[in-house]
Amino acid sequence: MLKKPTDKTNMPSRHVTEGPSRAPHRSYFYAMGLGDEEIHQPFVGVATCWNEAAPCNISLNRQAQAVKLGVKQGNGTPREFTTITVTDGIAMGHEGMRSSLASREAIADTVELTMRGHCYDAIVGLAGCDKSLPGMMMAMIRLNTPSVFIYGGSILPGRLNGKDVTVQDVFEAVGEHQAGNMSDEALRTLERVACPSAGACGGQFTANTMACVSEAIGLALPNSAGAPAPYESRDHYSIASGQAVMNLLEKNIRARDIVTLESLQNAARVVACTGGSTNAGLHLPAMAHEAGIDFDLDDVCEIFRDTPYFVDLKPGGQYVAKDLYEAGGVPVIMKELRKAGLINEDCMTATGYSIGEEIDRVSLEADGKVIYSIGEPLSKTGGVVGLKGNLAPEGAIVKVAGMSSQHQMFTGPARVFECEEDAFEAVQKREYEEGEVLVIRNEGPAGGPGMREMLATTAALSGQGMGKKVALITDGRFSGATRGFCVGHVGPEAAHGGPIALIENGDVITLNAIEGEISVDLTDEVLAERKANWKGPRQTIYASGALWKYSQLVGSAKLGACTHPGARDEKHIYMDL
Repeated sequence: MLKKPTDKTNMPSRHVTEGPSRAPHRSYFYAMGLGDEEIHQPFVGVATCWNEAAPCNISLNRQAQAVKLGVKQGNGTPREFTTITVTDGIAMGHEGMRSSLASREAIADTVELTMRGHCYDAIVGLAGCDKSLPGMMMAMIRLNTPSVFIYGGSILPGRLNGKDVTVQDVFEAVGEHQAGNMSDEALRTLERVACPSAGACGGQFTANTMACVSEAIGLALPNSAGAPAPYESRDHYSIASGQAVMNLLEKNIRARDIVTLESLQNAARVVACTGGSTNAGLHLPAMAHEAGIDFDLDDVCEIFRDTPYFVDLKPGGQYVAKDLYEAGGVPVIMKELRKAGLINEDCMTATGYSIGEEIDRVSLEADGKVIYSIGEPLSKTGGVVGLKGNLAPEGAIVKVAGMSSQHQMFTGPARVFECEEDAFEAVQKREYEEGEVLVIRNEGPAGGPGMREMLATTAALSGQGMGKKVALITDGRFSGATRGFCVGHVGPEAAHGGPIALIENGDVITLNAIEGEISVDLTDEVLAERKANWKGPRQTIYASGALWKYSQLVGSAKLGACTHPGARDEKHIYMDL
């Protein structure tokens, strides 16, 4: 650990703590009860996404106090601050979902601005739900400070009629209720028991997927993502994370020493083998962008294609995050991947040791129930697959975990909807036919704006028993809880004049997850003629404010839907100012 007194010659906090000219700045620190010793130690930002919006974030405040204990034990001075979150489960199915993906950028931006404004030397970031995890890690990579990420933990599963239930079951129950297969009272009973504690959604949805990424990529301590949020044992990981960031600061190990092309590949492997959320195909390129690394949706999908799927998690499988934790968590998964030579072992981690050295310490083996042997996987390819063709020249993505091979091919006539609300209304009224491909467009990052998730619609289809009888494609996103043949991230998006903008009712669309195809049975000449007659992007009501700014700045989903040029164009590193 760092010795006292600290030499701050090369630390950002020298700008606010050292020398006679900083007397006014120090007066503020004295006002908050800091003493001379604390003022002249390294300042560590402890960033949380705590709020009262949802159970995902409600325990982060408590966990942050444990992080601060660890920082203090390492002779650092923690400074806690908060940022926003938009919780997808509550934002889902209405206009609020437009704020979700944009909140990822807001989180990264506000953490960056807070760190810069107060000259903190390192960061421990705590996040609990979907976009807050990549947003926090993006800020770490952008700043390139010594950084440790810690997940707030998953929710405990609910229990009903002898079975575990999650919020996914509630979304799907809406469809069952609408179809007349569930009573009002049964729905009320389910909604009361599905979410019994603090924590993020328990299946391998986006939050838990990105939590696994945080460990696999090396920014989080091994196994720190696993323990459910209510477990007091999470405090031990929090304390250890505070201690770990002080070790990284002493050794000058920074976020971009950890986040490399090789570690991004490791992270994509773990997403694939766990049947993780398609949203990882958006967030991993965005994290790479912050480091100036070329790693887009095509690269992610290539890894997905040749990675066995061997961890049996909801929504495609049977188990939830708590079960994965009890089976040994991400370390055991990575141990299995190593057996097949699918891990880059030299990557640095937040412990100061390589991922290979960390795997060497793992004594547990795959239990054969939650974590299968990689030699006997659930399927030979990953749980998420990339598609490409004349309907999506920039690619698209689909989650196939839990789908049989016969259900990974689909051909049918298009039924086109100009937005999610139109599609959801049609599904509720059963104004669609078995065998159709439902097309929801104008929901991309710029055109939405905000690239909404479509869980309300897909869950309603599943609840009606139609999840395998129709397919759905969109330039928007799908929740990690979505199941069925649902293709998202179709690019270029409709607002940018992509082929999805040109589809008409009845056009025959072919989807083939085995071959990686997404095509429409139209000639190049017909598509070109339709493009020439295209009247331009649909106008939205968002002509000012944060969502307008986002729509003007946001780039392609293939590259992560980023809003700034990234590290490739930067002219300085924050830590070196």
